[in-house]
Amino acid sequence: MSRAARDFAERMAARRSVRHFSPDPVPIDVIEQAVRAAATAPSGANIQPWRFVLVTDPQRKRALRLAAEAEEREFYERRAPRQWLDAVAAMGTDWQKPFLETAPVVIVVFEVHQGPTTPKPYYVKESVGIAVGMLVTALHLAGLATLTHTPSPMRFLNEICERPAEERPYVVMPVGHPAEGVTVPALTRKPLPEVLIHR
Repeated sequence: MSRAARDFAERMAARRSVRHFSPDPVPIDVIEQAVRAAATAPSGANIQPWRFVLVTDPQRKRALRLAAEAEEREFYERRAPRQWLDAVAAMGTDWQKPFLETAPVVIVVFEVHQGPTTPKPYYVKESVGIAVGMLVTALHLAGLATLTHTPSPMRFLNEICERPAEERPYVVMPVGHPAEGVTVPALTRKPLPEVLIHR
């Protein structure tokens, strides 16, 4: 058990978010199995309030990028507080989101709320958050790179993904192989004693 736990922690410690993707295709069955794993996540009352939309059509990805960049430009240039801009400066992020078009697959995750054919869910954000964490993990262990992207607001995703009003966008995840020669920021994680408290 200890060895399995240590091996898993070490594999996850190697995970990095990627913002530059190769356009090379990835096996859709790998994506589907990762979603299958994510859909085993615990959820309030076992309602399973999530929907995963795989976007691979180039025209739809283009529309997604343009709509996201319009929201992001407004955010970066007018709404973002200086403190937040300073916090992400080291990562080199800005309003431009080419990864939404170059990644071979973009997964848009929706929260499913009560609607004509869907029951009232409980602890929606918590449930979907756990599922997304499992999805990131499954894709990493399969050898694929990801990024969690949350443009704000995100309602444009309902139209692009053709989803009903009771489904609310939660996160956008480009998925694929890193672009050749890509680098990631030299980030450090907090040491275990700083995040783990024994009582």
